[in-house]
Amino acid sequence: MKTRSRSRTIGLVSLGCAKNLIDSELLQKQLDASNLKISFDPSSIKDLDTIVINTCGFIGDAKQESVETILQYVHAKSEGKLKHVFVMGCLSERYRDQLKKDIPEVDAFYGVNELKTIVKDLGGHYNKRLLGERMISTPSHYAYLKIAEGCDRKCSFCAIPGIRGGHISRSSADILKEAKGLVANGVKEIIVISQDTTFYGFDLYKRRQIADLLEQLAGVDENVWIRLHYAYPHGFPMDIFPVIRDHANICKYIDIPLQHINNRILKSMKRGLSSAKTRKLIETIRKEIPGVILRSSFIAGYPGETDTEFSELLDFVRDAGFDRLGVFAYSHEEGTSAYKLRDDISQKIKHERVSEIMALQEQISLKKNIAMVGKQIKILIDRKEGDYYIARSEGDSPEIDNEVLIPLTGNKLKPGTFSEVKVISAESFDLYAEPLGMLGISRK
Repeated sequence: MKTRSRSRTIGLVSLGCAKNLIDSELLQKQLDASNLKISFDPSSIKDLDTIVINTCGFIGDAKQESVETILQYVHAKSEGKLKHVFVMGCLSERYRDQLKKDIPEVDAFYGVNELKTIVKDLGGHYNKRLLGERMISTPSHYAYLKIAEGCDRKCSFCAIPGIRGGHISRSSADILKEAKGLVANGVKEIIVISQDTTFYGFDLYKRRQIADLLEQLAGVDENVWIRLHYAYPHGFPMDIFPVIRDHANICKYIDIPLQHINNRILKSMKRGLSSAKTRKLIETIRKEIPGVILRSSFIAGYPGETDTEFSELLDFVRDAGFDRLGVFAYSHEEGTSAYKLRDDISQKIKHERVSEIMALQEQISLKKNIAMVGKQIKILIDRKEGDYYIARSEGDSPEIDNEVLIPLTGNKLKPGTFSEVKVISAESFDLYAEPLGMLGISRK
């Protein structure tokens, strides 16, 4: 393929999850090393001649967003505003042949493991010495750290194993090296991710080693938060409990996607855990880590989900009282075992069920937030916005969870630093606070 000119900037649009974002950051590092100008925020295409779109192909809404984004830039290309449009990522991996046929204006499509080819086609030179290195596109004080690729689970609704392949853990040495580099560059929060973080290490060491890894990450810098995402419930590693309890800088926060609570649906979903064992696990986590913030996600409208089964899920959300919660309408995905089932719940009912759960969660969140009024909490300040500093507690992951708002007036705080504040009022998903002073991390 004819490579692009180096005279103008390459725009990089990254869609989907944080795991996808890391892939975009790896590409950005390689292109930067080849002295190619990169823009991670191509809000204006005036100075661009090339756009690279890293797509998501996980569920229907994400696929639609990806296609609409591609068409947006293809249109700009047809108007002469861009010379090249390249598409990479999960959507390309799943539907490359169909995309080539439907959107021939795209210069090239790439899957999830074609970094070398993309770099070459963009006019760069792939540098093996940069393996694993990336340019952080998040605010400089927090970063995601991917510890494994792919997934060995067989969840009936999930297309990820077909896109990303089986679970492949990174070596702990490589992970720690990257973590130390992030900290050296000023990162104050490391968010540990993979498709299944709790399975980490089994393929390399013949036993799960997420507890050992967390212990090592906590030792990199005691003033840097370590946050754990995507803890699969089946085979949950109980040995992480003392590690989280014993290290002040490991956030007392666990993201554990449960997806449902009804036994029939859990079995059809191939989750490997019964309703009773799921409830027991939640009870155990809260007992072993006092004050833990639990985040979960659920699917509404799974094939055959009856009103009674949905009511069971709704009652569970009410009884469990999760601190943070996300709900998705079931998406019927080719290549999954659930695709053989009849997608018999209408989109209208799916979205009504999603709304009903989220309305309930809003009430739960408000009650929990009101209980925080008058308490002192540690926060990490993310940014200034409007009349407030926007911050997060250790119970809040960026972009998906609650925020803490501190008035700009009379306060001199700095994004990327920790502070201690007193909560003065609450809304359903926001806390309002006043600062008590700047400090490091400690637990009382």
